[in-house]
Amino acid sequence: MNPSSAAGSADAVTGSVELLDLHPPAADLRAEVIAGLSREPKRLPSKLFYDQRGSELYEQITRLDEYYPTRTEIAIMRSHVGEIARRLGPDVLLVEYGSGNSEKTRILLDHLDRPAGYVPVDISREHLLAAAEALSREYPRLEIRPVCADYTQPIELPTVDGPVRRRVVYFPGSTIGNFEHPEARAFLRTLSAYCRTGDVLLLGVDLKKDPDVLEAAYNDRQGVTAEFNLNLLRRLNAELGTDFDLDRFSHRAFYDREAGRVEMHLVSQAAQAVDVRGVRFELTDGETIWTESSYKYDLDQIAALTGDAGFELERWWTDPRQWFAVTYFVVRQLAPPNRPAS
Repeated sequence: MNPSSAAGSADAVTGSVELLDLHPPAADLRAEVIAGLSREPKRLPSKLFYDQRGSELYEQITRLDEYYPTRTEIAIMRSHVGEIARRLGPDVLLVEYGSGNSEKTRILLDHLDRPAGYVPVDISREHLLAAAEALSREYPRLEIRPVCADYTQPIELPTVDGPVRRRVVYFPGSTIGNFEHPEARAFLRTLSAYCRTGDVLLLGVDLKKDPDVLEAAYNDRQGVTAEFNLNLLRRLNAELGTDFDLDRFSHRAFYDREAGRVEMHLVSQAAQAVDVRGVRFELTDGETIWTESSYKYDLDQIAALTGDAGFELERWWTDPRQWFAVTYFVVRQLAPPNRPAS
């Protein structure tokens, strides 16, 4: 990948794990928030969910009865990990984007033949370090090089000491659905720039299904998803000194069938103003801040999306209800450089 333009600190060592810290500085956060609230409709990127508290709330969401993606993907991985590992072969460098607690990664690591190393990439520094330290104790012979970064931007990934026969980019969950289609194409092209012919993209994809199932997954009865959504504002108050009144916002999530996406919004419960370090934003009663899109795909759509970046769909695995798919792409032909995303 290309070097990151985001400022970062020098490598930090904690326990047995060396962290490459490319976390964006607060000035970047302020600029991004101002840009998003200046849009019509107002928007804040979903990556801002993931401070330490947001990461903890997301882990709670993955265990909710209504939230099917995580347990469905884990079941697929457990059922087919033997075949996946055989296809990947020995001496692979596993690079995971949005690694979280690396739960699904453990399934892979338990079956890989002599993995050359593991590079987890996540925006939540504390969560990333805790997961990397836990893995280093479980897999003491595995070289682990965590990277704290906004992976939606180009970053330069660390190398490992051992021989690498193949790079495997692992992007589990349904996070590819959080990108708008042009952004998804651009991100996939960034991944392909890191890869060589024969490398693999292992991608989790949430499939299209009954809208009632989708809406329930983002409107759980316990209100954890609502708290997760509101935590974004709490984070901005803590880190930027904004003055969002959380009691004057509510959570809303719904499925837009025509667009093929679930949308999450924060709804202003009254006319109010918010200050972002000297920049004032007015919100009307009922106006929303759009915080997340989660696109749902069918296999033809995801194959077309990734094909633009030089990835060829070779195999996929799904569950009996066909709610989720783990897809296996191979780099057959690298995408031409500097081709604009469509």
